[in-house]
Amino acid sequence: MSYGSPRERIAERFHMSEALLSKLNPGQKFEHAGEEITVAQVAERSERAKAARLEVDKTAQTLKAFDKGKKVIAFYPITAGSTEKPAPNGELKIRSVARNPTYRYNPEYEFKGVRAKEPFTVAPGPNNPVGLVWIALPGDGYGIHGTPEPAKIGKTDSHGCIRLTNWDALQLADLVSKGTPVTFLGDEADKRKSVKKRRHR
Repeated sequence: MSYGSPRERIAERFHMSEALLSKLNPGQKFEHAGEEITVAQVAERSERAKAARLEVDKTAQTLKAFDKGKKVIAFYPITAGSTEKPAPNGELKIRSVARNPTYRYNPEYEFKGVRAKEPFTVAPGPNNPVGLVWIALPGDGYGIHGTPEPAKIGKTDSHGCIRLTNWDALQLADLVSKGTPVTFLGDEADKRKSVKKRRHR
């Protein structure tokens, strides 16, 4: 599940979509080494304090990482859950962090567009369904992960998981470890349910 083209690899290396890379370089085919191109200036990954906790806001579609002093040390746009399989609520703790994971599909998930009746696996790589990182959470199939389609972050549903771009997922993987708490702030649907329960009391 490696990169499908030099354009895809360059775009991800410089944290942008292939469409933006092409717009910045009209007429460029990205086929020959040594050609000069225009890219975003990306800061080098640097050592940061470990995150004391994460906060996922399902309404705002954002993820924040806080240090021990409650200071925000990272902020990412995300896709959080879907109507058919919403992201969890409350506080969970990270179970494990895997880089370059193998994807394993369970047919019991019944994801839209997947007709498989038997379990299957997809090899590791940036175009794996969970991208370059899998941060496991408690529950069947819940996790924080990367994606082979960065342009869809915040725009399309995720099957109960928290989806980031591969580059953000790699950075987040450096900040967290097993046991890091993750707090999920309810979306609007959760808030409406809460209001109805209070009215019925």
